[in-house]
Amino acid sequence: MSPRSDPNEHTPTGAGEGADTASDPQRPSDHVDGSGPTDGGVNQPKLGFVGYLRFFWRQLTSMRTALFLLMLLALAAIPGSLVPQRTADPNGVVQYKADHPQLYPVLDKLQVFDTYTSVWFSAIYLLLFISLIGCIVPRTKHHWQALRTRPPKTPARLTRLAGFRTVAVQPDAMIDGTTGIDATTGLPSAEHAVTRAMAILKRSGYRVERFGDSVSAERGYLRETGNLVFHSALVGVLLAVGVGGGFGFTGQRLLVEGQTFSNVLGSYDSFNPGRWFQQTDLKGYNLTLDKFVTKYEERNLDALGQALDYSATVTSTEKGGEPKTSRLGVNDPLHVGGTNVYLLGNGYAMQVTVRDGDGNV
Repeated sequence: MSPRSDPNEHTPTGAGEGADTASDPQRPSDHVDGSGPTDGGVNQPKLGFVGYLRFFWRQLTSMRTALFLLMLLALAAIPGSLVPQRTADPNGVVQYKADHPQLYPVLDKLQVFDTYTSVWFSAIYLLLFISLIGCIVPRTKHHWQALRTRPPKTPARLTRLAGFRTVAVQPDAMIDGTTGIDATTGLPSAEHAVTRAMAILKRSGYRVERFGDSVSAERGYLRETGNLVFHSALVGVLLAVGVGGGFGFTGQRLLVEGQTFSNVLGSYDSFNPGRWFQQTDLKGYNLTLDKFVTKYEERNLDALGQALDYSATVTSTEKGGEPKTSRLGVNDPLHVGGTNVYLLGNGYAMQVTVRDGDGNV
């Protein structure tokens, strides 16, 4: 062994950190203890390209980032409810352009009228999807391993635990006080205490494991299970929305009482297919508008004539099937031919008669 210097001995004048480093082989060469001036400062490790990729991946797949992206997605969806969307209300977009000729080009450049298919909304959506998957997969693996692992062994020195405390138990509370043996089980007093502790902990929802004359207990896994189930369900919702939007479509058709609509591409007034939609996915059916009833406001003078509710009676006929009469209302769609038919609005259809100079129709 090499001789050690006296810890109270002062370093001579002129001796720097290099001397301390040379005398202690376990101290790194770039160690700075703050006792003297440094030449080039602290030497930080270089991450490199792979290191930065690993750093950004860990930041992206953290639960904090996932929650932030979820909030950002909710904020990004607000413009879709403030201005008309081309997929749901193309006529409203045309009317907005006529009412706001100066603001329309700016919003159109920002893809506000196509909010849910815009570049910035899709980027947030994909980042949230990646973040959740990257966060859930390792946490699920770790949680599964933790569920299958036995509780840790009790430490040899319990006094090192932060919550350590000693509770003195009276002898008559555990044993009969004469022989030192439990009167019920015949076990030593320590054995009986450990057995009772295990029973109490189990009733409290702990996972217990006995190690000699000690008990190790842990719990809290149900909370993590709930978190994983919630976030997995959120991934399922995002996946369902993405797949449904890719293979689905939205279309509009204006019908007047007595008219019939056929579910073919040429019958739609506006049609917005998904990315993977095929025209052959349209199932054949006919829909006839038999009667349309609207309830108007008649008492409030400020909203006199405003539609309060409206419903339609329709007859649907699927290919090779029998006609079926149904009621179509607001937020009460009709499922026919693999599609959901919604009632979006109401209006007036005028009956116009055109006559020539002789009065002929």
